[in-house]
Amino acid sequence: MKCMYCNCTDSRVVDSRPTEEGNAIRRRRECEKCNRRFTTYEKVDTVVLMAIKKDGRREAFDAAKIRRGIQRACEKRPVSSAVIDKLVREVEMEVHNLLEQEITTENIGKMVMGRLRKLDGVAYLRFASVYLDFDTARSFMEEAGSVQEEERRQQVGGEQIEMERV
Repeated sequence: MKCMYCNCTDSRVVDSRPTEEGNAIRRRRECEKCNRRFTTYEKVDTVVLMAIKKDGRREAFDAAKIRRGIQRACEKRPVSSAVIDKLVREVEMEVHNLLEQEITTENIGKMVMGRLRKLDGVAYLRFASVYLDFDTARSFMEEAGSVQEEERRQQVGGEQIEMERV
């Protein structure tokens, strides 16, 4: 870091703490040459992640849109806000961990649906009905049937575990 008084590049950090907003680190530095102090702010440089829509348009990735979609799907369901927040964070982390600059909304939707399916079958079907854009009632019913079958298997599996404990 270059001293603002003498342009020397040697300085030491005297104090370091996060900013009030929590999005940067405030560092108090002392120049090794002139011994004057100055403040620097460090912030993570992020690359804007782009979401590619079905029609080919690109727009900035927005976790708030994912949150709104999940909240709508979970409306009047026994799913807490904390669980929704956790789900959104998981999807957001997975998207960023791909280390790609672009991701399709199709892939984002699959990430959300996979988690919703494990969380709540009805919320999953609500989300899937918009996301998958079922073309017939039959295709929707088939998907609902597969969710119902999965829930039944989980229920039977849970009963078998309980019987083994006794």
